[in-house]
Amino acid sequence: MPTITEIGAFKGKTLRVDFAEGEPAFINSEVVIGKGLKKGLTLTDEEWAEVVYANELRRARERALYLLDYKDYSYVSMFKKLSENYPEQICYEVCDRLAELGMINDRRYAASLARKYIEVKGFGCHRAIQEMKLKGLSRELIDEALEPYSDPEDIRQRIRELVKKKYARRLSEEDGVKKVKNALVRQGYSFADINAALRGLDDDTEEE
Repeated sequence: MPTITEIGAFKGKTLRVDFAEGEPAFINSEVVIGKGLKKGLTLTDEEWAEVVYANELRRARERALYLLDYKDYSYVSMFKKLSENYPEQICYEVCDRLAELGMINDRRYAASLARKYIEVKGFGCHRAIQEMKLKGLSRELIDEALEPYSDPEDIRQRIRELVKKKYARRLSEEDGVKKVKNALVRQGYSFADINAALRGLDDDTEEE
């Protein structure tokens, strides 16, 4: 059973805990206070395991909050990120708590990704679906988030705008139309929508 011989400052809010035997441990000051750790205290192995768990849990929670300062995460993507450094049970506990607080919200996250992939990156729905699946979102939430972008005429208009912005010059090259169509397929658009959009683009050009 470990006996604490000294508790002293280490770095920031982290304290160094020394024992009569073995290596020192580095524990957050809030955990030290919360668990009532002090010089001369002898803990059972189970009690010390609880201290270590509480310290890891706090570190994982702080890591999650730090990550959320920079971008939104789904439950699954946050779990995967935390699991790189923390045990499974701690990851579940942190993610469950963040979900309860509304700090991770899969529906909000899906809507944000849909805007990013469709409006910013110019992806078609097929490509957006693939990318959103990689973020750990369910197909139900993905379909719900992409529904506002599913109108056929809106899709074709986005294709026309994308062609004018990125591919207009390539259309006049040898095999240019074929190459542009292939590029648009890679962006996640269907051949049916691409062909309809390019016909509309030809109509616009003729009118001009």
